[in-house]
This record gives sequence, structure tokens and C-alpha cells, in this order.
Amino acid sequence: MIIDLTGTTSSEIASALLRARRNAGSPAMGMVGTIVVVVDESSHHDAMKAANEAGREHPSRVLVAILRPGRGTGGLDAEVRVGEGIPGEAVLLRLHGDLAKVPESVITPLLLPDSPVIVWWPGGGPKVPHEDPLGALGRRRVTDAAATRRAAVDFPARAAGYAPGDTDFAWARLTPWRALMAAALDQYPTNVSGAEVVSAKGNASADLMAAWLQCRLGVPVEQRNSRGPGITAVRMFTPAGPIALTRPDGSVATFSIPGQPDRPVALKRRNTSELLSEELRRLDPDDVYAQTLACMVKRDAMPEAEKVVSEVDRRSAQTAAEKAAHRTARVPGKAASPSLEAKAAGTGRKGAAAKKAATKPSGAKKASAAAKSARKAVAVKKAESSAAPAKKAAATRAVAKKTAKKSTSKRVAGRS
Repeated sequence: MIIDLTGTTSSEIASALLRARRNAGSPAMGMVGTIVVVVDESSHHDAMKAANEAGREHPSRVLVAILRPGRGTGGLDAEVRVGEGIPGEAVLLRLHGDLAKVPESVITPLLLPDSPVIVWWPGGGPKVPHEDPLGALGRRRVTDAAATRRAAVDFPARAAGYAPGDTDFAWARLTPWRALMAAALDQYPTNVSGAEVVSAKGNASADLMAAWLQCRLGVPVEQRNSRGPGITAVRMFTPAGPIALTRPDGSVATFSIPGQPDRPVALKRRNTSELLSEELRRLDPDDVYAQTLACMVKRDAMPEAEKVVSEVDRRSAQTAAEKAAHRTARVPGKAASPSLEAKAAGTGRKGAAAKKAATKPSGAKKASAAAKSARKAVAVKKAESSAAPAKKAAATRAVAKKTAKKSTSKRVAGRS
């Protein structure tokens, strides 16, 4: 059911919601909170759609406020939606003129009593959310640094003006990344000498990830650019090789730990409704986000040399990884990452070739051996040719001696 109200008031909107709920046959309110969406005219449709999808898991009253400040007389137009595939209730509010400067006067009477309020700015949000008139109403204040180009300026201001309940979608996008990297160190406790974050240029989540790693590990964290999408790789360098989480396609990642086979991990880029659902599940203050903001400010003030991984640590980790990949490639059912496996295979081929070359005689050695054999054959032939006359003379003497002996024997026999 859709009810259009022109030139209305908050009281009339509340009455329209009550009537629509009764006509739908559900006089009781089964909603768990209120989502206030502060958005402009061009993007309100996508924002309302994301809020309604998140409401399937958390049925809520969605109040979409479109602010149109100006010099004209203040006015309020509303569109009430109940049912029609909407899990809770949705109200589209257009505030004109002077009324747009005090939106809290319209939103406050429409909040559900005794339930949490989540204020969301899809277009970026104010620098200090809790100082905003609508942000002051929320228990949770959600901004999105990826929706604005001034994230590098907003984060220091948000760190200085942080209040419990502040959060950002750029931080929510890191939840699976942080969980996997922390789990890797739990499974493979080791010393980390450095880390790197590879992402598309200007990615706000990558800045937060680098600050979080440097804050937790106390090591240099280097940021590198790639074609994206989003974050494409996070690596921690250890003496046994890098612990890496690589996602080149934005869908499936490869999780690598030294001494273990690579594992594919489902790590797709989540849409807006999934991020909003995560924030609705966690309404308590995010202390880690506050600490990361403070670390991000400190990191920005650090010299660039302290944010670069040394080549010694990088090479030692890479060499250890290649050796591990070479060992792993020999084990049936295990496989290393394609690049490491190729390097390991190349190393194996080189080693085999070197061994074969060591055992196989070279061309020069072959020529030397052939010449030596030829000289030996010539010497034997000469020796045979020089010995032939002597042999012939010896044979002649033997025949003559034998003939003489026979004749002597005949003479003796005649005498007798």
C-alpha cells in the first residue's frame, strides 16, 4: 500500500502509518528499530532498496529524508509504503526550504519508541557524525568513505570527533579480511617483520587495513596500487614465508600459510544491503574502529621510510615461500600458488639440468677422448707393423730347425 501526502505534518504521517498497518491486518508493530537514511534525490531509490533488503533480516521502520534547503517557505511531502514486499514500513520524506535546516523536528515524532535508531548517510556523511542534528538521534551512525573523494580529510576529523556508535562501511568491508588474517596468526603463531596491502588507488578500506595492521603488529606496513577491484592482496612477511590473502577478481581469494597447501576462500565484494545488515547486528560501540582511526592519524604523520617493508625481509620471505612451494609440489594432493609453483618448478628443472651436465661429458672432453683413442690405435698399428718381420724371421728359423732335426733322425735310423 502506498499513500501520498502533500503539504503534510509528522502527525498526519504517523496517523497514515497506523491506518495502513490496520488495513494490512497487522495492528501490532513487529519492528526492531528505525533506520534514518539521509540522502539526495538522485540516489534515494537505491538507498531505500538496500534498507528494505536489510529489513528482511531486521524488520525496521525506514525513514528516507531528502533535504532540499532553500529560501522558500518550509514544506513537507511524504510517501508512506506498507506491504508491497516491504518487511516493515517505509516513509519517503521530502523537506523543502527552511524545514530542511531542522530535519530532526520532522524525524523525531516518527521514531519507534524504545527501539534503537540507526542513522545512515549513503553519500558519505558529515565529518563529525554525532554533531549532526540527525546523527545526534542515532545509537549507531553509519557513513561511507568510499562514496566521497575527501576520505583522506574526513578520517582525521572523525578520529578527533569520534563518539561511541560511529562506524563506516569502509571498515565493515574489512570484516572478513581481518578475521582471516587474525585466524592465520592463531593457526601459525610466528614473528611478523612487515606487511603490505595492495589495492586500487584511493581505496579507503585499504587505508584502514594498513592502519589496523600497523597498530596491531607494530611493524612497517606498505601500501601498493593495483588495478583492483578494491583490495586485491594482504601479505604479512615472516621468517618462514609470507602469510598472504590474495583476491585478484573480487570474488574468490587464495589463502596461503607457510608449510600448508593454498586454500580457496569465498571473499566476494559485498553489496550495500549486506553491509547495512552487518551494522544492524552490531549496535554496541566499535572500540577497534576508534583505535584504528587514531592509528591512521599517527600513520599519516609518519615518515614514508617507516611505512616501507625492507627488501631484506621481502626477499627472505619470498625465498622461504619458494622453498616451501618446492617441497609442497612433491606431495600428492597439495599445490602451492601458481607463481610460487612455477618458480619452484623452474628451480627443479635448473637443478636437474645442472646435475645432468655434471655427469655428461662436454664436447671438448669428447673430442679429447676421440683424439686419444686415435693416437692409441695408430701406435698399436705401428707396433704390429714393426713386429711383423721379426715374427717372420723367427718362423723361418723354426721351420729350418725342424727340417734339420728330421733329416738327422733319418740318418740315425739308416745306420742302425
